[in-house]
Amino acid sequence: MIKNILISANTSWYLYNFRKNTILSLLDKGYSVTTIAPKDYYSEKLESLGANFIDIFIDQGGTNPINDLKTLKKFNDIYSSGNYDVVLNFTPKNNIYSTLAAKRNNIKVINNIAGLGVLFINENITSKIARLLYKISQRKADKIFFQNEDDKQLFLQHDLAKESITDRLPGSGADLSRFELTPTSDDGVVRFLLIARMLYDKGIGHYVEAARELKAKYGDKVEFNLLGFLAVENPSAVSKEEMQGWVDEGIVNYLGVSDEVEKEIAKADCMVLPSYYREGVPKSLLEAGAMGKPIVTTDNVGCRETVDDGINGYLCDIRSTASLIQALDKMINHTHQERLAMGVKSREKIEREFDEKIVINKYLNAINDLLKEK
Repeated sequence: MIKNILISANTSWYLYNFRKNTILSLLDKGYSVTTIAPKDYYSEKLESLGANFIDIFIDQGGTNPINDLKTLKKFNDIYSSGNYDVVLNFTPKNNIYSTLAAKRNNIKVINNIAGLGVLFINENITSKIARLLYKISQRKADKIFFQNEDDKQLFLQHDLAKESITDRLPGSGADLSRFELTPTSDDGVVRFLLIARMLYDKGIGHYVEAARELKAKYGDKVEFNLLGFLAVENPSAVSKEEMQGWVDEGIVNYLGVSDEVEKEIAKADCMVLPSYYREGVPKSLLEAGAMGKPIVTTDNVGCRETVDDGINGYLCDIRSTASLIQALDKMINHTHQERLAMGVKSREKIEREFDEKIVINKYLNAINDLLKEK
């Protein structure tokens, strides 16, 4: 009898861009796969892979309890109407509400904790409620994957999960066949690239300040590019007006969004992410590393995992423009060949530690183990 696997996240975009190969691997193993996320442009792409798709409303960054109760009810309606065996949850509200609904309907649960955002930094009422909901829901999970050791220890310290069901993953991994070693040619310009949602928490402000200073120092010999969703629903979001102001000032180029990020990464001499957000392990750094790019990022949870300082890039201090400038200046003053050599070290590190196949195999093994228990 065919086993039915559910995969849920807060956007179809996420499932298609971050979990496409997991879905294909599950289908290849003979599972039936149903994806659950809010409907967007990528929903049809999920169906084109061979997965089923179910639309659900999720108020991603919202704190309205009525909206969240509606989401919980919808998950319950979906799960009670089908014969589902295991659900893989990604993104915060899915980890909470899908877990609660799944356990009510005798479905095994595998959760992925990909960075804890500001959940354990803030002491406001919203964070306290979120922590309580995590505690109630995660104790019901059958398996919890963490993308870094810090988050795992934080969960255990706050008694949010039993250690026996936890495991580490190397982020969401990098697809080494799609993201190939791609050295740049030397045209005398050092190109920096930052790929992320345009949030101040991701260090966008520090990047722009560093760009302003280094452009004044080096002129057209340096270029600073930004790629990612702008004006997103988040208190830390960069507005369209702010971005346009920086572009008009001539210090950064905003490249919009892309389904083919490898084309932009290929042009870059160095990938940058001065994030002070609690990351899982940033996908952009893994993909850039796989393509042989040196990395400058913060000595921050999730980010530091991608850099051996001085070998394949540099770690800078969190929330420090001065430290970021120092690291970028070092990168500018390396020869082109030195940057390429650092990039090769990035590729080797990603191959060794962050191959997406490691992630997919861990999921396949976890699903197999849980199905034996049913």
